[in-house]
Amino acid sequence: MTSGADSGRDLASTAFAVVPAFNAGEAVLGVAEGTAAELARDRVLIVDDGSTDDAPRRLREKGFRVLVHPRNMGKGAALQTGFRTALSEGASGVITLDADGQHDPAWIPSFLAAAGGADVVVGSRMKDPGPMPWLRVAVNRFTSFVVSRMAGTDISDSQSGYRWIGAGVLRAVPLESRRFDAESEILIKSARLGFRIREIPMPALYGEETSRIHPFRDTLRFFRLVGRSLRWRREMNDLRGGGETV
Repeated sequence: MTSGADSGRDLASTAFAVVPAFNAGEAVLGVAEGTAAELARDRVLIVDDGSTDDAPRRLREKGFRVLVHPRNMGKGAALQTGFRTALSEGASGVITLDADGQHDPAWIPSFLAAAGGADVVVGSRMKDPGPMPWLRVAVNRFTSFVVSRMAGTDISDSQSGYRWIGAGVLRAVPLESRRFDAESEILIKSARLGFRIREIPMPALYGEETSRIHPFRDTLRFFRLVGRSLRWRREMNDLRGGGETV
């Protein structure tokens, strides 16, 4: 039997990382270097989502691959750009990390080890929120409760962007959300298609970074997502057992 550690080492040779970035400044340079210490540098994909700072240039100077959106299209769109590139190059799956430094790349081996028994692995900060602002904790618990009901499985941290997503999920799950709601969409649709979702506990890291989430606008998007999820349930039931959607 293959152990989790052995499985993780096997995946490390074929996994890609996707890091959406929008004016992330110095932080994304540290994320990129830390990720390259765990995966091959040419499999670390930074998706520049219309940045106006000099981080994309500096990343290229350091030998990183930067996929460019000419204008800001949203985190969901940046993820999809990274997913398409990774799949076209034979990825077994992707690790997604935020560019602001809240996700420590040193945890990548833990995600890969857990991926041996799951199709999606979510890094959950809700076991010990620590320095997470109390309002963020409350909103996260509420949205995670709602997403869990829509997905039909318990998910304690639906808003965590630190994840492993297997290639089978990326090929099968049709994404339509272009902003932060894409992360909830992935969970709902993959669960409804019968993919296995697992969580691993990880620390909440907060520094002086500025959140890109707009409370009012993104809350409205979330409630629209709830409405769309009713349609997704029917669509996923039709897709389940059927062909792939690219």
